[in-house]
Amino acid sequence: MSTTAEASQGRMPRQIPYIIGNEACERFSFYGMRNILVPFLISSVLLAYLPDQAAREGAAKDLFHSFVIGVYFFPLLGGWLSDRYFGKYNTVLWFSLIYCAGHACLALFESNATGFYTGLFLIALGSGGIKPLVVTFCGDQFDQSNKSKAKVVFDAFYWIINFGSFFASLLMPLVLRSWGPAWAFGIPGILMFIATFIFWLGRHKYVNVPPSRGNDPDAFLNIVRSALMGKGFGPGTLVAAVGMVGAAAMLLLWALKFAGVTIWPEAWGFVITACLALGAIIAGVGFGASLQLERARGLHPDAAIEGVRSVLRILIVFALVTPFWSLFDQKASTWVIQGKAMVIPHDLWWWPSWLVKDATQMQALNPLMVMLLIPFNNLVLYPALRKMGFNVTALRRMGWGIAISALSWIVAGVLQLQMDEGQQVSLAWQTLPYLLLTFGEVLVSATALEFAYSQAPMAMKGVIMAFWYLTSTFGGLWVLLTNASVRDPAVIGWIQAQGWTENAFLMFFFAGFAFVAALAFALYARTYPMQDNYRTAA
Repeated sequence: MSTTAEASQGRMPRQIPYIIGNEACERFSFYGMRNILVPFLISSVLLAYLPDQAAREGAAKDLFHSFVIGVYFFPLLGGWLSDRYFGKYNTVLWFSLIYCAGHACLALFESNATGFYTGLFLIALGSGGIKPLVVTFCGDQFDQSNKSKAKVVFDAFYWIINFGSFFASLLMPLVLRSWGPAWAFGIPGILMFIATFIFWLGRHKYVNVPPSRGNDPDAFLNIVRSALMGKGFGPGTLVAAVGMVGAAAMLLLWALKFAGVTIWPEAWGFVITACLALGAIIAGVGFGASLQLERARGLHPDAAIEGVRSVLRILIVFALVTPFWSLFDQKASTWVIQGKAMVIPHDLWWWPSWLVKDATQMQALNPLMVMLLIPFNNLVLYPALRKMGFNVTALRRMGWGIAISALSWIVAGVLQLQMDEGQQVSLAWQTLPYLLLTFGEVLVSATALEFAYSQAPMAMKGVIMAFWYLTSTFGGLWVLLTNASVRDPAVIGWIQAQGWTENAFLMFFFAGFAFVAALAFALYARTYPMQDNYRTAA
């Protein structure tokens, strides 16, 4: 495989179509199974042991968000293996094969809990393992001479993700409805195999940045270790120790329940506990290292130390984005369940009754609107704002995206209030919150792909992309924590005393959560120093 760039001075690299084609098929594969997971679980024999529909819906939501947490946790493993040992190409290829095996399990074991949940684990491992790598691998194909083309490709990359997602979201609910789960989960598996094959076809054309293989003395973790431990004990060392001890204490308290000690909240299972522990470690070590990063100076080059400082700043940006994902990922759980209780408006002349037969298909609006909004924003909205004197920076787009996503949940909450009052609400009304949420997504997620790559030092791009995808894990954590909290009898009683239903309360709660996050994001963005970390021209 090539380790040097194709002759690409100022031109689009010829290997990009292989990466884009792989991504289109992989996204069809992932969203094809993801977007039918909640309705399948609610009606499947896997949850038939639960007493009623509400219990099955709650369990399906928890299983779905636990799966999503896994998908966005395993980028840490993929990024580490790639950067330290195998490189991006090999890691993507091998995790893709695991991904294919997971799809096979879903198709073969639709009625077997062990087999089905094994399939979900393998898909979480495979899809999560490649997530931080495909985007950065795409970025590696560019240098300073053609970095202007990178923004076009990152936008095209995000567009093609939604191209695959659109057809998967539109068609797979119909396949599940008409042909059953074996086909509904089998077809995405076939697309994942095609994605892997397309990626393999480009193997002789790629630019392959070699892994550090653990020999880089100035790697991110080495510099953090030097800052915390290199010159004796300091306040940052204490902060890091508190984070580590706190994480261990959480896991211990959770494990003690098996010995009959119930100090840890019963509703906080292993997934919630592990995520909280991970958050304590990241927060403690990150903040501790930032307090005494200067201690690493003299032990490592100044440029590497400044690179770590950049990564630590980026982690704060990422932390403030996590509430957005708690809203966004619930479109495949909470909004699907809400849509199932709405009336499909087959009597409206403009409603495509020949195609849209299930509320689950409303998820197709999200990728469809993304494909329309990305070119609209780039060709119409952003140029118009610049002419009006507004500087449309990446961080400003992300902050506004969080706020607009919060507004979408206000609209969904109003619809829920009408349903709770006994009104029949048309499914067509869900179009409005989907439009707002999608606009927010384009401003946050599409922008973040370029932002995360451009801000990370060259040696740390895989790690920073893994942390970016980890934001979705913590978004899922906020959902699980909130759902577990509102199921407490005292909390349910308080909600009912205010005249609310649980669903309506949760929708307005998450909207408020995101508005607070948007405000904090805007305040931090005012002081964030932007970087330019594309590699130099070959």
